[in-house]
Amino acid sequence: MNQVTIVGCDLHDRDMLLKVALGLKPSHEKHFLNHQDGRLAMVEYLIDFAVKHGSDRIVFVYEASGQGYGLCDLLSDHGIQCWVLSPSHLPKSAKSKKNKTDAKDAQRLFEVARAHVLAGNELPIVWTPPQRLRNDRDLVRTRLESAEACTRIKLQITTLLKRHGIALPEWFRKNRNWTRKFVSWLKELAQRMDEVITPVLQAYVERFETLSKQIAELDKHVRALSHANRYRAGVTALCELPGVGLITAMTYLTEMGDLSRFSNRRQVAAYLGLCPSAFESGQADDRKGHITRQGPGRVRKVLCQATWTAIRVDETTRETWVRIKGNTKGCSKKAVVAIMRKLAIVMWHKAFGAGVSEELMTPPPKPPCWIQKQTLGQAG
Repeated sequence: MNQVTIVGCDLHDRDMLLKVALGLKPSHEKHFLNHQDGRLAMVEYLIDFAVKHGSDRIVFVYEASGQGYGLCDLLSDHGIQCWVLSPSHLPKSAKSKKNKTDAKDAQRLFEVARAHVLAGNELPIVWTPPQRLRNDRDLVRTRLESAEACTRIKLQITTLLKRHGIALPEWFRKNRNWTRKFVSWLKELAQRMDEVITPVLQAYVERFETLSKQIAELDKHVRALSHANRYRAGVTALCELPGVGLITAMTYLTEMGDLSRFSNRRQVAAYLGLCPSAFESGQADDRKGHITRQGPGRVRKVLCQATWTAIRVDETTRETWVRIKGNTKGCSKKAVVAIMRKLAIVMWHKAFGAGVSEELMTPPPKPPCWIQKQTLGQAG
């Protein structure tokens, strides 16, 4: 019972192509449909294969995609060790990009998994968040997406007025707040415009009102979620920082997930893509480029917004910004990125110090279920 069954899967919406082998033996190909019955048939096949060949471990890998983590959950529930891999971190060659098939993709994943299992090579594993956290992420992400859509509608409206030479009211230009008074002004303006443009502006205004109502409703749900036991302490700690509000705190906590995954500040910065890229080879041992921009872009966006808010309202942050950018032209953005990195690390320390909920942590691995099946079969 020391053999390892290794599986590389090329996952698509309708089907799954598997490359399966025992240890160093040549792989063979299997096809399954990507629906509930097909997945269960695949699980049954893999367990029967492991029992037949005396394998005490099954390792299954596939690339992260829009399919989510449902397949990983199913395999884990049946005691199969499943790893979801990052496509951007997998080794690729110029030849593989020009000659791509499902079978070759599955074989490539299989070889990467086998090199990790048998030789200890590094494997670009994506952390699989628990289902509870995935649901929380969907709520917060929907709130962010609604705000972005609302911003786009505002820009479309102001651009439309600019194209037609219509000046905004003086009382609106003072604070740029989209109040009910301004929306009423837009509705009255639409009635006086060209008959072709009137329905365009009316559609924009109606879309803006709809999105505003959605944002208000989603804000209530996000606020209620922040009061849950798994987030209450972290949100309270993060909102004490200048520039950090409820949405920023909830975005950070839901996207980061299990904060105990990170051992130090460098790992936090690397995960968020706030560390510089490197182009060092030979004699060039100190060539750094722009930040990598890896990891969740949503967190970088809210960190940027929080940084600019802190620069406006907090004197210490503003002094830091002025000191870093100095009098050098073009260094303002670099100073903002530096403060974003510092803020992300401080948020990690404060949220981690407030305690990590078990609901957000990586669940313990489940024992293989086919060992018991094989034992019972032998006993019979």
